[in-house]
Amino acid sequence: MKNYLNFETEVKELEAQLDALKDPFSNEGITQVNTNEIATFEEKINKKLEKIYANLNPWQITQVARHEERPKARFFIENLFDDFIELSGDRFYGEDKSVITGFAKFNNKSVLVIGQEKGENLEERLDRNFGMMRPEGYRKSIRLMELANKFNIPIITFIDTPGAYPGVGAEERGQAEAIARSIESCMKLKVPNISIIIGEGGSGGAIALASASKVLMLENAIYSVISPEGCATILWRDPKKTLEAATAMKLTSKELYDLNIVDEIIKEPIGGAHRDREKILYNVSSTIKKYLDNYESLDAEEIILQRKNKFLKIGRDKGFSVKSDENSGLSFKKSEITIIFDKILNNRKYILTAIVLTAIILIFYFL
Repeated sequence: MKNYLNFETEVKELEAQLDALKDPFSNEGITQVNTNEIATFEEKINKKLEKIYANLNPWQITQVARHEERPKARFFIENLFDDFIELSGDRFYGEDKSVITGFAKFNNKSVLVIGQEKGENLEERLDRNFGMMRPEGYRKSIRLMELANKFNIPIITFIDTPGAYPGVGAEERGQAEAIARSIESCMKLKVPNISIIIGEGGSGGAIALASASKVLMLENAIYSVISPEGCATILWRDPKKTLEAATAMKLTSKELYDLNIVDEIIKEPIGGAHRDREKILYNVSSTIKKYLDNYESLDAEEIILQRKNKFLKIGRDKGFSVKSDENSGLSFKKSEITIIFDKILNNRKYILTAIVLTAIILIFYFL
């Protein structure tokens, strides 16, 4: 049975009629299936979906990102990679089932795969804590990222979580420290790491694994510091103001791409990734291949520098570049307009003096 979102009522009605057309056993007995009418109905459904999904507001996109049938991390791992060997445990406390980790082959090349997994049904979701990682999950990821870094193996991460688990036990075991160390490990990697936000990218639970060389998003995924419900509760004292919150937070892939926070949007099939799993697999696979191929020509130092520059330039004009002098590090790059304004500000005394003198000369000249 398909699950429909509240703005898909018309699609639900059309698909119910389509199912009736495809059924050869009607109330009158066995009937002949009208293939032409079926084709017309399918085209009508596609057009309706295209119209609806072209005009989704941020809260509706959030609902799509949370759709029950949306492909999860395990689906991508099982279908994109070969010879996947799952590894468990953080060597400190225990196993965290909300994150799947292990080594695999992608196009006959070794990669480390990390996937935040929500689960497909209620029982599995409870077992996997709805994709909300505990400290041991982050420490397991850190352990394997360091191992991949040692053997020069690229890392691919699938992000899908409402956020890190906020329970008392997680806090007692050092949740904040584990997230901070995970971010630090991601930034220090000498190998390329590619993060793909496939559903929800919530808060520090997501950024702990999304501090990557390339951050990609599926078209209808979201990436934010807090859930729209949480934001609405804090700012408006009303959890029902989810649309206002989602709009203000700029959490959609298009908005984040325009802000240079994500590097690329991976196109989804019409109606969301859950409607055509083969197509979304192809789109994700080709994108991963493209970036892995691009990084083959870069050495370790260039990979680290590119990743640092990517995050340092967010919210700035031109980012940072390597210093040309003997002191190692990064220097801030400014746009041409910013440079001109800086020069004016730095030399404002001379400029004001020149303006005053020019004005005096002009006054005497015309008098």
